Amino acid sequence: MTFASKWLRQLADNVAVALLTAMFVCFMLQIFFRYVVNQPLTWTLEANLLAWVWIVFWVSAFLLRDSDHVKFDILYLSARPPVRKIFALISAVAIVAGFAVAYPGSYDFISFMRIESSSSLGIRLDYVFSAYLLFAAAIIVRYAVRIARIIMGADIDAD
Repeated sequence: MTFASKWLRQLADNVAVALLTAMFVCFMLQIFFRYVVNQPLTWTLEANLLAWVWIVFWVSAFLLRDSDHVKFDILYLSARPPVRKIFALISAVAIVAGFAVAYPGSYDFISFMRIESSSSLGIRLDYVFSAYLLFAAAIIVRYAVRIARIIMGADIDAD
């Protein structure tokens, strides 16, 4: 792993930590204001939900490795290495094609959502849902690189 890739991975990790910290702080504020002050805050629940959406897509896009995912790979693991490469190539092409075909429609919908905003915080929903566009772009790039590695003969089971 190069210095740049380590630095980018650390940056992505720091963003995830910041989002989780924000969620924890909002959670603690909600508990304090609900049970001590007896004045529940309305914005903390929404802030937690928005942070959770971003955490899920951010971590899935930039931090999870292929080996971190749950897989149903009985057929894949029982196949010989040349057949595994074919399986891996077919699945990677299908993932890239599926996300690439869906991307323009997703972008259109998320762009359309700029007319709406969240109820408590007033954050435009296109900003909220743009996490999905980052995720989809990262998945397309990740699996395009995987296709290139498969074609060049790299070890497809190495992470």
